[in-house]
Order: sequence, then C-alpha cells, then structure tokens
Amino acid sequence: MAQNQHSSGDVIADRRADYARMLAESGDHHAAAELIEQALELAPLWAAGWFRLGEYSEKSGQRDQAVKAYEKVAELDEEGIFAAPLKLAVLGAAETPEQPPSRYVEGLFDDYAERFETSLVKKLDYSVPEKLAALIETARPPGDSFRCVVDIGCGTGLLGMEIRDWAKRLEGFDISTNMLAKAEEKGIYDHLAQADLSLDEEASGLFVDEHAKGRADLVAAADVMMYLGSLETVMPLVLALLSEGGIFAFSVEDAGDDEGFVLQPSLRYAHSETYIRNLLAAFDMQVLQKRKTTIRKDAGKPLSGILFLAARRA
Repeated sequence: MAQNQHSSGDVIADRRADYARMLAESGDHHAAAELIEQALELAPLWAAGWFRLGEYSEKSGQRDQAVKAYEKVAELDEEGIFAAPLKLAVLGAAETPEQPPSRYVEGLFDDYAERFETSLVKKLDYSVPEKLAALIETARPPGDSFRCVVDIGCGTGLLGMEIRDWAKRLEGFDISTNMLAKAEEKGIYDHLAQADLSLDEEASGLFVDEHAKGRADLVAAADVMMYLGSLETVMPLVLALLSEGGIFAFSVEDAGDDEGFVLQPSLRYAHSETYIRNLLAAFDMQVLQKRKTTIRKDAGKPLSGILFLAARRA
C-alpha cells in the first residue's frame, strides 16, 4: 500500500527503512526485519514502520514478532489504514473482524486504481463483469431496459460497461475516489458518487437528495462482498435501493463447506452458499439463480466464486 512509504520523520530511520525494503525485495526478510527494528528505535511511533516489521517478520517465519508488531500498529493506527486487526486474525492472534476498516479498503483501492484493470483483467483473468452480466441478462425485461440500475462498488466501471445498454439510468458508487475518477473517464454513468457500504442508510452516501429509496430495478455488486465480511450491514442498503420485485446480482468468493464467512490470507472474505441463502431469506429475498465459477486467478491458481441473482419479493 502507498501508506507503507510514509516517512517516519527521521532521516536516518527512513534511510534504514529504505535499506530494509531493498533487502526484503531481494528475499532476505529476516535481515529486513532486523534493519527496520533499528529504524523503529529512532521512530517508535511510526505506524507504517511497525507494519513493515510485521510483514518482514511474518515472511521470515517469526510469527510472535509479527504479532507484536501488528499489535503495535493497531495501537497507533486509529483509522485502521493498515488493517492490523485483519493481519492479527489471519495469524490466529485475534478474533476475525466482521468487517475490515473502511479507511483500509478506501486506501487499498485509491492506490490500486491506476493499475487496476491491467492487473486484474490482463494478468489475473478477471471475468466477473462478463459472467455477472450474462446472469443479469436472463432477468432483463423482455425487449426493455431496467429503469434504474445501481452499481455498488462500481470500481473503474467494468461491470457498468457490460450493462450500460440495459439501463435507462445507471448510477455508480464506490468508496474510492480514485476508482470513481477512472469510472468517470468511461462516460457511461449518469451519476457517480462516493459511498461506504459498511455504514447505515443515512451515512452510506447512497440516498441523497433526488436519489431516493426504492429507485432501482437492479442493484449489482461485482467483487464487492469480499471486502465487507459480514453482509448484515449491506443487505438493508440493497433492500432500501430496490423497488418491489427488483433484482440483486452479486458475486462472492466461495468459502466451500464453511457455514458462514471466513477471512483469508489475502485479507479478503469468502462466503459460503449456505450463509448467502440464509441471509437473503432473512431479508425476504428469493434466489432466482446461482452459478459456481472461476472468477479469476489468485497466486497463479483458479479462484472459485459464486454468482447470485436474487429478487426482492413483491
């Protein structure tokens, strides 16, 4: 993340941190950890430095030292930019948070925006927009368009490009302003705005002025749920957006036989089919279709996901 590059405020500490980074890039994470420790002796309140110590220690097999470093990050990083609670949970040193810190997700995608499409589509064979659009098309009004489509977590607009022709009005919302700027360049959305799906209706940013509740015939979310964890917060937002009989199309990473949702080493969440079905039923939504598929590559291997098409009961 870009936050890793923040200066410590001490020239010598920064120099040692730079050397540590070069050692880590060469694969010598143990030496990198030792050197960043020296930098932290000079800048003990440097959250980014403690985060680097956690990463280098983790990669060199020093779990206990990594845990202590991430605990220090959690203490210093009140906004959650570095997502230390997620790191601690993955290491088995803390309970799994139900949701990641919003500032972490925002910073992650602000930093990723410039290379997002090149990295995801060209290098990782990302295919959710096309596959989710094909599923949506099966529910499209015959010979007609959706009156209003709300693309939540729209990113750079990859899904929007697939479904633009089926929407009389297309709105896009994302937590990252840099991703929204990329979506704006495509010229396909009638409205774009920042929104935080982990917040309630009033604070989320989805319902402002003329953008009323119950306005959407379709709410779509391509590769969004894995950055939310528990979906108990987002479902009321989806329900409030949808008109009666409206469609909700979304993807998740497949948690397999697990009953709920799990945090993965990637710091993304995977959700089980059982969890999703129970959640939709609890919010009085009917599953219309479900498709298991490969959604992209992860560490060179196919990553399994599930696409869902559900409807709000009239």
